[in-house]
Amino acid sequence: MVVDEHEELHEATQREAKLQRQIDDLQGQVTGLHRSREEANPELSSEFQILKEKLNDHSKQLEQSADKLSQLESENLTLRDENQSLNAASNKKRRFRTQVLHMPTLETPNSGTGANLLTTAPGGDASTREKAKDAQTYDVEDSDSEPEPDKEASDGAAWEESPMISHLHQMFSDRLDAMQSMVEKLPGVAPPIRKSNPDSYADTPFTDEITLIEMPRKFSFPSIKAGGLRRRRRRNVDDPLSPVPGGQHPPGGP
Repeated sequence: MVVDEHEELHEATQREAKLQRQIDDLQGQVTGLHRSREEANPELSSEFQILKEKLNDHSKQLEQSADKLSQLESENLTLRDENQSLNAASNKKRRFRTQVLHMPTLETPNSGTGANLLTTAPGGDASTREKAKDAQTYDVEDSDSEPEPDKEASDGAAWEESPMISHLHQMFSDRLDAMQSMVEKLPGVAPPIRKSNPDSYADTPFTDEITLIEMPRKFSFPSIKAGGLRRRRRRNVDDPLSPVPGGQHPPGGP
């Protein structure tokens, strides 16, 4: 039994040594193939190495870009929250803005040139009337907010003097003029009424009809005194068949 085990161990050792030699031979062949390939294509190997380095660089840049993107997203969320809070505070402080324009003068053909219907109030002067004519801007604010007149006035001036608004106004005016000229060229269309003063009806084709209308200076209504009314009622009660002034008779009479 001992001899058989010794022989089996010796055979296994020989097989292991043989397999190890075969593995070494295969590794040597693979190494030789690699060397021959590198010697045959040195440029390809160098290009492969360069591409590998570039790929590594791009991978690093991609990771850095991902980090920056996440950082920017977090900053964007923070700024969005701040913007929403500022908008809420602004909306609470200023609900809306309205512009009140002065009333145009009411001129008539008989009023004459330079007629002015404004009267001077007690203690007032011409400057007060001029200020009343100008456009005014009112800001409606909550009771818990503080007014900022300087800031609102600067915002209104910037809005009125905006070049974009003036450009749009000019563009629409030109477009309307072009459309009006096209309409005037159509057959059977009467020319538009040109008015020298838009606040007056002196240039309208109905001037004669308007001037012919005369309103009475004073409306007179019949006045009945309380004493006369009581006497008339008493007389009707005493004599119900007495004629009523005006030729009418009470009910039940002739």
